[in-house]
Amino acid sequence: MHLSQRITNVTGGGSDGWDLFNRARAMIARGIAVTELTIGEHDTPTHPSILEAMHTAALGGHTGYAAVPGTDELRATVAARVQAQTGIATTAANVMITPGGQAALFASHTAVCDAADVALYIDPYYATYPGTIRGVGAVPRAVPAHAANAFQPRAEDIDAAAAGAVSLLVNSPNNPTGVVYGADTLAGIAGVCQRHDLWLISDEVYDTQVWEGSHLSPRALPDMADRTLVVGSMSKSFAMTGSRCGWIVGPETAIDHLITLATHTTYGVPGYIQDATVFALARGDALERQVAAPFRRRRAIAQDILARQNSVALIPAQGAMYLMLDIRATGLTGEAFAEALLDTHHIAVMPGESFGAAAAGHVRVAMTIEDGAFASALAALCDFAEARAGQTA
Repeated sequence: MHLSQRITNVTGGGSDGWDLFNRARAMIARGIAVTELTIGEHDTPTHPSILEAMHTAALGGHTGYAAVPGTDELRATVAARVQAQTGIATTAANVMITPGGQAALFASHTAVCDAADVALYIDPYYATYPGTIRGVGAVPRAVPAHAANAFQPRAEDIDAAAAGAVSLLVNSPNNPTGVVYGADTLAGIAGVCQRHDLWLISDEVYDTQVWEGSHLSPRALPDMADRTLVVGSMSKSFAMTGSRCGWIVGPETAIDHLITLATHTTYGVPGYIQDATVFALARGDALERQVAAPFRRRRAIAQDILARQNSVALIPAQGAMYLMLDIRATGLTGEAFAEALLDTHHIAVMPGESFGAAAAGHVRVAMTIEDGAFASALAALCDFAEARAGQTA
């Protein structure tokens, strides 16, 4: 039987970027101890008070069909949060609740892309981005952000790629680079979107993990609110990855159509999870800071370790739970370095090439294990790089 080209071409006929992660998990399944620095999964669980709120809501009967757009209370809560953060008027009518940020990315591209439309995204990128675009029938077109520019995308590069495109996907704080887009970068992005009449899809799921500077949502820039769809999520900010609760914020007309799409696809998010999300958001900044604190602390640990050697360079780690490390001094590709590190030290990191051509010669390290184990693994990575760099000197 024939399967659709849309579903069989999600990865474009190549790897989905998760080969090393899958190999590390297979080693663990065989009983081999592997230090995993691959995936953005907190090493602390969802806060017990959130789980208690979820439990109470479920026992209270909120286990049936929930409102497809999201409950009125949660939509209003998200709207108030976004308005407080950005200063842009936002109501419940601007919000749709989704089963996590990934579903929000898929729905957002479905909303703005017709079949065969070109959709832009920045390289390096989170591994699902091009597949998400292909999955809605659009054509992904990467715009490189270069290591020499600290992976800040340049307006002139986006402008050069924008002919015939209908949308642009950006992500700040950025996964995989840890870079936070500055005001000048975002102003340039906004200018390109306005000149080329592009929709901007802004993935802001790491907005509470900012170590340097501040997070700025491009929806808050002049004349951008009506052409921007913001993707948010509870996964990273509240360690609720498995709860699958996210949202899209955008113009009312777009949200109305997205609600129709959800009616025919996901049919909403369980009510007891939405109630727990309301509870979590009501806790405010204190709990968000608590969830983010281990990554801020491990970033400082990493900066200290990396300052004591010369073979691994740190891309400015301004936000998110990752470090992007330049290992080109070893003479290895990111893929070869990560494979050899896994083989020799049983330490798993993600090759930069998993996140696009612009990240070649780099590896991404997730700061997601206990401080001491993290420090030991990073020191071992640096020693491995020093030895390889010595061989190529």
